[in-house]
Amino acid sequence: MAENRRLVWIGALLAGLLAGAALPPLGAPPLLWLALVPLWALGPGPAALWAGAAVLLSHRWLLWLHPLDWIGVPLPWSLPLCLLLYVALGLLGAGLVSLWRGLVGRLGAGRWSVALLGSALWGLGEVWMAKGPLFWLGLGSVALPGDRALAGLAQWVGAGGLAAVQLLLAWGLWRLLAAWWEGRRGLWRGGLAWLLAVALLHGLGWQQLQRSALADPAAPWLSVLVLQPDIPTREKFSWTQQRALERRLRQAQAEAEARGAELLVLPEGALALGQGLPAPGAVEVLSGGFRQEEIVLRSSVLRFPPGQLEANGAIDKHRLVPLGEWVPGGSLLRWAGLSAVGGVEPGPESRLLRRPAGDLAVAICYEIADGAGLIGAAQAGAGWILASANLDPYPRLLQQQFQALSQLRAIEASRWLVSAANSGPSLVVQPDGALGVSLAPMQPGTLLVRLQLRSGGTPYGRLGEWPLLLAAAGGFVASRSRMRQS
Repeated sequence: MAENRRLVWIGALLAGLLAGAALPPLGAPPLLWLALVPLWALGPGPAALWAGAAVLLSHRWLLWLHPLDWIGVPLPWSLPLCLLLYVALGLLGAGLVSLWRGLVGRLGAGRWSVALLGSALWGLGEVWMAKGPLFWLGLGSVALPGDRALAGLAQWVGAGGLAAVQLLLAWGLWRLLAAWWEGRRGLWRGGLAWLLAVALLHGLGWQQLQRSALADPAAPWLSVLVLQPDIPTREKFSWTQQRALERRLRQAQAEAEARGAELLVLPEGALALGQGLPAPGAVEVLSGGFRQEEIVLRSSVLRFPPGQLEANGAIDKHRLVPLGEWVPGGSLLRWAGLSAVGGVEPGPESRLLRRPAGDLAVAICYEIADGAGLIGAAQAGAGWILASANLDPYPRLLQQQFQALSQLRAIEASRWLVSAANSGPSLVVQPDGALGVSLAPMQPGTLLVRLQLRSGGTPYGRLGEWPLLLAAAGGFVASRSRMRQS
């Protein structure tokens, strides 16, 4: 008996690690389906271990916060503090998944109605958490970059619906394996039905992507020059790096005019508080920066009209990085957080930036994890999406995850997406999630992209989370009806 319990815990750990590996940058749904089988089969305790392993493996880039001495944290405290944040995130994920598995187990995990209810609740949970400060990556992102056809379903059900689909497919695989283990007859029928469901889901997703890939002959095109300055965050306020940024910005302004670009974009935090452009230019500029609103500091994307040195318009970051840009009660604690620009306050929830030449949706760094905000902006008239980020000093892993989330956001809204990042990824994503031209990471450079301003919406934009809510309601009603019959 003790040996069996040990095997259960070892299996949960290995499955959790497999789930963490299946998420972006790999993006391998079949591996996730296998990894989710033990989650359906085991109890709340092993489920907590499963989730902790998955979260810690997929979010290991957090360890690159160390060292923190450049923002005033004593070096002996730096690594313990980073480890504390890292482990706390894993414990949070473990606790939430354990509660979910406890609910599913109480209702009866082997019943299809409970599987539908549990999967829908998980998907809704990811959507809800993405609006808060403690969510980056979930099961809804697993289809990218490896399986764009399955990711195409996001145009119908969004990232939350994609998460529910992964769980339902894994549940079906679990029931097939359980039937095989018990030696039941007619197993081939269930296996064939499962394979047909997988093929049908891929076909529906691919059909949506083919529609998004078609250019609209009546829609205008926009030429955008992206500047990737590659300024180390730990040195960005030094005199040397400030001069380097000013020089690269001047060169980019001249290049944008020479190459006929209509817009120049810079990444998150490129300009310091109160800093304008080094010279007036003929091309409009959208740059990450900071602005003071009375006594409140905000991280923003600033709009500089042609010929202007000072910003005339902005959109403020709404979803702040916890303990990085924002600390609860930070003004009372006199601690601005784990960044050189801490103490930032959130702006309005809307992600729509108005401009005379056409509105756009803006995701500033961490906001790329929240698809609902960008969908809302697209429904309100945004013709394309700008993702502005500074992912230094984190490793390539975080850049690759950011790229996968950018693909997912482009698919959900059926919009072109341009990413402007300090050290990468700076690239363009087409409305069908296909990657276009890009810059090499960790190197300064410029990238000229052409994109089409889109109008109209996707089924997900019109329906929102209603399909998930209806699925949860249907699963709940069916499960209660079955319980009454029993």
